[in-house]
Amino acid sequence: MVVGVCLLIGLYATFRLLSRSNFNPNSKYTIGQPLDSLNGVIVYYNGMVGRTGERSVGDSGYNIGIKYQCVEFVKRYYYQRFHHKMPDAFGNAKDFFDSKLPDSAHNAKRDLLQFTNGSRCKPLPEDLIIFDGHAGNKYGHVAIIAETTDSSITIIQQNPGPFAASRDTIALQHKNNLWTVGLSRTLGWLRKDTTQLHAKY
Repeated sequence: MVVGVCLLIGLYATFRLLSRSNFNPNSKYTIGQPLDSLNGVIVYYNGMVGRTGERSVGDSGYNIGIKYQCVEFVKRYYYQRFHHKMPDAFGNAKDFFDSKLPDSAHNAKRDLLQFTNGSRCKPLPEDLIIFDGHAGNKYGHVAIIAETTDSSITIIQQNPGPFAASRDTIALQHKNNLWTVGLSRTLGWLRKDTTQLHAKY
């Protein structure tokens, strides 16, 4: 019994160590290799989800994030696409969502409008979408919505795992005037506050 517990602890410690290193289990890609892009902003391969590298920094030292984590992609996207700098430039993916705010409120830390999953406002292309943590990843996940229909959203993401795709389609439901993204870990979505941004939708 004790030997079994020690073995499990050892395996877990080894996995944690590998996940933070440059160990790459997927020989199809190299760390830092471009995988995908949206509106000219590139998604890069990171290897293991927990792998961390150097910090990406913008003008005047603005913190974009750790290459090539999920947070780094979405902040780089908003920085390059909209020249948007978040007042709070730090935090894990799930920290982008402020659970104390009501639906459609202004998230001051991110300087974006925030919508709770189960909102009267439909998620739109170029919104950030935030997912809560889980047993395998306590930090959560954040992505960009690439496409929206009345029944689904397609997200584009960086660092979903060494064998996961850069894009994923998730069910979207409209019921009782509320829009709900089907993945249970979805906290909500954030949006740049401009009427011109999504005028065509």
